[in-house]
Amino acid sequence: MKKALLPLLLVLAAAGCVSGAGADTGSPVRAFPAKPVRLVVPFTPGSSTDIIARLIGPRLAERWGQPVVIDNRPGAGGIVAADIVAAAEPDGHTLMVVSSSFSGSAALKSKLPYDPVENFAGVSLILTTPLVLVVSPNLGVSSVKELIDLARHESRQINFASAGLGSGSHYSAELFKLTAGINAVHVPYRGSPQALTDTMSGRVEFFMSPVLAAVPLIGSGKLVALAVTTRERALPLPKVPTIDEAALPGFEYRGWGGLLAPGKTPRVIVHRVSRDVGQILALPEVAREIVKRGATAKSSTPDAFKELIQVEIATRRKVWKAAGVTVQ
Repeated sequence: MKKALLPLLLVLAAAGCVSGAGADTGSPVRAFPAKPVRLVVPFTPGSSTDIIARLIGPRLAERWGQPVVIDNRPGAGGIVAADIVAAAEPDGHTLMVVSSSFSGSAALKSKLPYDPVENFAGVSLILTTPLVLVVSPNLGVSSVKELIDLARHESRQINFASAGLGSGSHYSAELFKLTAGINAVHVPYRGSPQALTDTMSGRVEFFMSPVLAAVPLIGSGKLVALAVTTRERALPLPKVPTIDEAALPGFEYRGWGGLLAPGKTPRVIVHRVSRDVGQILALPEVAREIVKRGATAKSSTPDAFKELIQVEIATRRKVWKAAGVTVQ
């Protein structure tokens, strides 16, 4: 009997199905993660991407048995962080949480220190979210129509904030300007927290803010929410209309957040991380936390997420051109 089993055991061992001294322990999946994982965030603490990272990071650490370190690297609308990740060792130990600003920057810049398609591997979509058009209570504006009237007739210059050049808040505001037929000057910041602060103080007139970051300030009365950018209302702001229903029929913008890895990361690792992220997003407590902030948990395959980015780059190039935003 033992002699009859020996050839079968040798075959199984060669295929990696039998553990022990002769088993393959060096495959990418078995070796991952072999050390702490760095989760790069392109914006400042408190920004929407930072909130996403701190929501999924600890849960990934629990699954992997390795620390997941949040590394905030703000600057140039996310380009600073993307450059770091593009150049990182493609072994799965460096990942980046991105928002739609990744596509916006790629569409806006003619020269980047990286290729936004070839130098990155899509891992998974994490969520979709509306933005919310907010103003200071001191502005004296309580509706989208009143803001449009102010921009059309105000003798002084009207400014709007963004989380950075090419960010989702910049893109959606330019789309809003085009649709409404108004003029306003872009004032870029290094992230949503600073843009929100200057909107509250009245230094800028309006800001298309991620709902995740703005809800607490709206609830405390420090900001006035005029409308959300999607066709449906945001769950945390049920009384706030959409821009479509409030003033501009047909207007829609939907932000998103997702996860990228360096471009040459082994596919088996990319799919492992994508699977783990999808399972985390399916947890009821995680889904509730995301919904509470006005977003919708939504995972995807790596290929589907990469395709989304490519489509958005092409779409945003058209809007930047129509808005007269100079490609740099």
